[in-house]
Amino acid sequence: MNTETYDAIVIGGGPAGATAADDLATRGYKVMLLDRQGRTKPCGGAIPPRLIKDFEIPDHLLVAKARCARMISPKDNRVDIPIENGFVGMVNRDEFDEWLRERARSHGAERVKGIFEKITRDSDDVARVHIQIHTSSNDQSPISSSIRARFIIGADGAKSEVARQTIKGAERTKYVFAYHEIVRAPQVQANYDPSRCDVYYRGTLSPDFYGWVFPHGNTMSIGTGSADKGFSLRGAVGRLRETAGLQSAETLRREGAPIPMKPLPKWDNEKDIVLAGDAAGVVAPASGEGIYYAMACARMVADSVHEAIQTGNAACLKKARKTFMKQHGKVFWVLGIMQYFWYQNDKRREKFVTICEDKDVQQLTFESYMNKVLVRKKPMAHVRIFFKDLAHLFGTART
Repeated sequence: MNTETYDAIVIGGGPAGATAADDLATRGYKVMLLDRQGRTKPCGGAIPPRLIKDFEIPDHLLVAKARCARMISPKDNRVDIPIENGFVGMVNRDEFDEWLRERARSHGAERVKGIFEKITRDSDDVARVHIQIHTSSNDQSPISSSIRARFIIGADGAKSEVARQTIKGAERTKYVFAYHEIVRAPQVQANYDPSRCDVYYRGTLSPDFYGWVFPHGNTMSIGTGSADKGFSLRGAVGRLRETAGLQSAETLRREGAPIPMKPLPKWDNEKDIVLAGDAAGVVAPASGEGIYYAMACARMVADSVHEAIQTGNAACLKKARKTFMKQHGKVFWVLGIMQYFWYQNDKRREKFVTICEDKDVQQLTFESYMNKVLVRKKPMAHVRIFFKDLAHLFGTART
C-alpha cells in the first residue's frame, strides 16, 4: 500500500482544478493533479480581460477577440453592443485547459491521468483517494491505486462525484444542460463577423436560457442550453444554424454536459475536502459564464487550503466560499432574478433585448463584465436604468 502523502490532491483538470493545483504547487506544496482528460466541455469559451490579467493568460491562447456582442430578439430585433476600449478573449477549451494543466506541472504539480473512485480513511484518519490510472489513451486495463492526501480539492465538474460522496447538500443545486456544435468558420458570409458574439433570445432556441454563435478563429461554437429535460437541444441548435445561415458549415464535433446554475450551500466537509469550479456550482445565472468564476473560486480554495495547512485549522476551508460569495454573490443574485424574469417567454425576451439598446445599460453591463465588479461610480445611470426597467415592466416604455 502506498504510504506517500501528498499535501493536496486535486481531482479534475479543468480551469478550476488546474488553477488550484498551480497555485499550491507554486507555493512549494506536494500536489497531484488527477484528470481523466480526452473530453472537452461544451463552452462558448469567452474570457474577460480581468481573467487574462489575473491569471496571466498569454495572447497565443486567444483564438479570437470579440469586440462586439449582438443581442437578437424573438422578432429579430438586433442590438449591437460594442466592447469599447477592449475585447473579450475567445479560447478553445481543449487547448486552454491543457495549457493550464501543463503550467501547473511546470510549477511542480504531478499530473496523473485517471478516474476518481472513492475516498477512504487510514488508521491515522488521513484521507486515501482511490483511483483508476490510465497509462495510455488506448489503455483498456487501468491500474487501481490509492494515494494519501492531507487535503482534497474536488474540481470534477457539475454533478461532482467528490461532492456526492463527501459534501452534505451537494444534491441541491440546479442545472442547465448545454449542448454545442463546433463547426468550421465560413470563409465568406455576409452575416458572419469573426469579432462578434451573437446571442439569441428565443423560446424556439431555449425556453429558459439562450442560444449562441461565438467566433473561435477557424471554427465557431453554436450552442444552446435549457433546464427543461424534454427540450431537444440538438434540434434547437439545428434551428439556430439555419437562422444564422450556417446549416451547411462542416461540423467538427458535438459536445454536451450539465452546467450548475447556483453555488452549492456548502463547499467543504469541515475536515480536509473542499470543492472548486463547477463542482462548487460557480457558474453565473443568466449568462452561463463559468471560466472566470471557476478560476477565481479555485484561487480562493487554494488560499484556504494553504491557510489550513499552515495553521492546522480545517475551519479555514470555509473561507473559500465566504470570500467568493462576498465578492460575487450579489452579482449572482441579480443575474438569477434577471434570468427568472426576462427569460420566461418571448414577450419578455423582446423587451429585454429592447432594454439592451440603452447606452447606460450597455456601458454598465460591460464595465461590470470586463472587470467583475458592480459599477457604482455612476449613480445617476443606475437611477435612469431603474426607471427605464420599470417602464418596460409595466408596458409604458416607448419601443
